[in-house]
Amino acid sequence: MPPHHSLRCRIIGLAIVAATVVTYALVASRLERVWISGPMVFLAAGVVLGPAVTDQLPVTVGHDAARVVTEGTLALVLFADASMLRLWAVERDAWTPGRLLLVGLPLTMAFGTLLALGLFPGIGLAAAALIAVIVAPTDAALGMAVVTNPSVPRRIRRTLNVESGLNDGIATPFVAVLVTIVVAEERVEGGSAAVQAVAEVGLALVAALVVGGLGGRLLCAAHERGWTSPQSEQLAIIGLALLSYGFSVAIGGNGFIAAFAGGLLFGAATERMLEARVEFTEATAVLASYLVWIIFGAIFVGPVLAAGVELAPILYAVASLTLIRMLPVAAALLRTGFRLPTVLFIGWFGPRGLASVVFALVALEALGAEGLVADTVSVAVTWTVLLSVAAHGITAPPLARAYGDWTTTLGDVPETMAVPEPRSRLRTILDEHGLHVRPSPDRRP
Repeated sequence: MPPHHSLRCRIIGLAIVAATVVTYALVASRLERVWISGPMVFLAAGVVLGPAVTDQLPVTVGHDAARVVTEGTLALVLFADASMLRLWAVERDAWTPGRLLLVGLPLTMAFGTLLALGLFPGIGLAAAALIAVIVAPTDAALGMAVVTNPSVPRRIRRTLNVESGLNDGIATPFVAVLVTIVVAEERVEGGSAAVQAVAEVGLALVAALVVGGLGGRLLCAAHERGWTSPQSEQLAIIGLALLSYGFSVAIGGNGFIAAFAGGLLFGAATERMLEARVEFTEATAVLASYLVWIIFGAIFVGPVLAAGVELAPILYAVASLTLIRMLPVAAALLRTGFRLPTVLFIGWFGPRGLASVVFALVALEALGAEGLVADTVSVAVTWTVLLSVAAHGITAPPLARAYGDWTTTLGDVPETMAVPEPRSRLRTILDEHGLHVRPSPDRRP
């Protein structure tokens, strides 16, 4: 095929993507009313445009553009979430999301590892753990109707918000270490894997300190002297987020760990005085995540569906979204006073999304596109995220409404304890487009 013809095909594919974005924007509110979410639309578009169907968007594992978009988006999310972290300021409720992060998340990883070992024989312990860790983080974007619905008690929305905002950052070092170990096992590199993994984490922390910590101090000093404008501060934060990732990769560290740690150090260095500017970075990440869903549909979902249905990955996906999530949540919420419907509600709304997609892409790039482990990781993660997009997208509006109505009959119980309105990285986007449900109808203080 002549080079100019290939370029023309790519331009046509990008034009179709742009048309999809515009079309969705025109009818987004109406789609939400019939329980069709943005991720559903863009994932389906990716399948149709990808190599498995029309091949108008010929992206594959290792494609430079796909890697830049997906990894850059997650870096923005990690940096922004970490820079806004004020767990100590969650007043009396810090321990509720803390239980899900410190008890529920490790148990989810452990149970997922055991199930992967049973369903995918021959992949080894490290590869089984890698699959479990990749699909462990949750994504509030897929449960938008829950975290923005004022009929759901604030404490429950806050718990889901904090959990989804931090568990991808917590899972990142586990993914980095396991990818290194699995790659070393596949290439028979012996005992160098542990040393390499530790080195990557250490170099990532160095990059985070230099970029996030020092960059935050410099931006704060410039702000205090009146050298900056609101727009330049917004651009600077995006630049620091991407620089944390890029500088770490350049010196041999893990970019995602650097982005998360850099955000923590940036938030500490600026003492959260630039929170309003960070919202622009969050908004940019949310918009970029729609492109990630197109890439996911093209690279993962289309080929997996074209290859035919396999029982083991589907069983793993169903278990991952139900028992492997709900049992750890139940264990984590023991002695909180929450009633069974609340535990089931929190357990069910653990959707898998952006972080799982990017982690899977990173793992496949390191492992190579073929082989037992690579194939198993790809299929297991694809089915888990695909079923999550469908199941959580469809059930979020009706279950949020039903659960909210039920809690109004409870009176003074732990679920309805008064806490500040939860902050979501989705709020800026929702407000700008008139989709955010205002807190005024909230029936709770």
